[in-house]
Amino acid sequence: MNTPRPAHRMLIVDDSTIIRQRIARLVNSPQLPHITIAGLAGNGAMAVELARENKPSLITMDLTMPLLDGEACIEQIIGFLPDTRILVVSALADKATALRAIKKGACGFLHKPFSDSELLESLLELMD
Repeated sequence: MNTPRPAHRMLIVDDSTIIRQRIARLVNSPQLPHITIAGLAGNGAMAVELARENKPSLITMDLTMPLLDGEACIEQIIGFLPDTRILVVSALADKATALRAIKKGACGFLHKPFSDSELLESLLELMD
């Protein structure tokens, strides 16, 4: 017998509207019934504000964004929501960038471009 997964609230952070909508579409699919969207942010400052207001348990986070970059966002959000699980979704593919994000509190790293199945797998791992 399978144990039901707990419900999660997700904040999607990316300066690309196309990427935000793509992630939201997958989160709203029947494949992820345990996740609801807690907000969409197009820059780092908005991400920190929405995280304070909506207290998401999951976040997808771009690194290169206006106003506040992803690494600074991760550091700030983990400071007031230490149990939030953050998946970095970035075109920056170097190992040093991924390690810096993980040191600041990210739980995973997905490189752009990504397939729906890669994103789905990464989100399922993020919830485990």
